[in-house]
Amino acid sequence: MKETVLDLLMFLFENYMEDEDRFPPQNERAGLQMKLLEAGFDHDEIEHAFAWLEGVLEQGSESGPERDHAFRVYSDDEQMMLDVDARGFLMQLEQIGVLSPSARETVIERAMALGEDEIDVERLKWIVLLVLFAKPGEEQAFAWMEDLVFDDAAVLH
Repeated sequence: MKETVLDLLMFLFENYMEDEDRFPPQNERAGLQMKLLEAGFDHDEIEHAFAWLEGVLEQGSESGPERDHAFRVYSDDEQMMLDVDARGFLMQLEQIGVLSPSARETVIERAMALGEDEIDVERLKWIVLLVLFAKPGEEQAFAWMEDLVFDDAAVLH
């Protein structure tokens, strides 16, 4: 099975985290790792996924002052990974109040940490969902994003 770290994270969320209010704690990860291995995921990908989750938790606890009128300039690497549609999607989420500037930065950093060549909007939705899941105080934005991810009929306005 050739899956990406994001595929593993999506599987993990849908099967083990969706009904929880937190990421799996360290003491539950060994059992979870065995279940993921049994599901056909690679050991290295599982380790990368858990490291990715730790990165979300670390960034979720860091927050600087929010700047309402900051303008985001994407680096060349970020532009290569996040196409125009993906960057537009992030801007739209920020404009409608689903993402704060600090949450947007966490989403971009975590997208880059996946090591994929390109992230489309559908996969970016999952990254946003996982980041909002980890950020305290983002329950309403998470619920909105969860509806968007799991209901293809949802539309941004």
